[in-house]
Amino acid sequence: MSESRNRSFEDLVAEGVAVPTEGWDFSWFEGRATEARPSWGYAVSLAGRLAEARAVLDVQTGGGEVLAFALGRAARVPARVAATEGWAPNTAKATQVLRPYGVVVVASPEDAPLPFADGAFDLVSSRHPVRPHWTEIARVLRPGGTYFAQHVGPASVFELIEYFLGLQPEEARTARHPDRERAEAQAAGLEVVDLRAERLRMEFHDIAAVVHFLRKVIWMVPGFTVEAYEPRLRALHERITAEGPFVAYSSRHLIEARKPD
Repeated sequence: MSESRNRSFEDLVAEGVAVPTEGWDFSWFEGRATEARPSWGYAVSLAGRLAEARAVLDVQTGGGEVLAFALGRAARVPARVAATEGWAPNTAKATQVLRPYGVVVVASPEDAPLPFADGAFDLVSSRHPVRPHWTEIARVLRPGGTYFAQHVGPASVFELIEYFLGLQPEEARTARHPDRERAEAQAAGLEVVDLRAERLRMEFHDIAAVVHFLRKVIWMVPGFTVEAYEPRLRALHERITAEGPFVAYSSRHLIEARKPD
């Protein structure tokens, strides 16, 4: 990113601040940040499962982009598809994005019970839920139904988090561990039939990408503002300019769990 290296800290930060954060469209990062993708291809795999389902729920759908991608590539769109989202700007965007597919988007807080009847769905999906509510997932699945999701794994992007917040406690490092989630799913009465995990290289090529990322993924550095972290941001800008991209590693796991007949 030679162009970014020639731009001032102030200009780059202003650009990172100006980019809208609604939804889960990360196309703005093209050319200024990269992240390797998991080998299993979640959205394409979800498209295949949608074609076999009758009633589907996508939990914490964000701006609806991933579900729309999968529906657009499914050989058959299920008769009933619903989605939940807890953040108002994303709820509005998901409603717009998913309307062409007949998806009902329900505003529902992330920590609230799912607003659907017992056994209402034969497929529940989610990409990067804040926290999977296993008892609720099990409740709304019909017997024989499946939960198919890609989760954020343990210590994801901690290189960036710890740059700003310092060394994190062991409890934070082991949270979201796939083995823990397997046990939680089983405790809710689900049978885990597939569980795969990968760590994936990320590169931030300028400080604008870092600023926008921390504004968009708000749980990385809670309460992040440019003003509060200006000295660390400036130091990171100088580091990237002198040494090249800041490297971090995301953590992802694919999980498939079935509700017994």
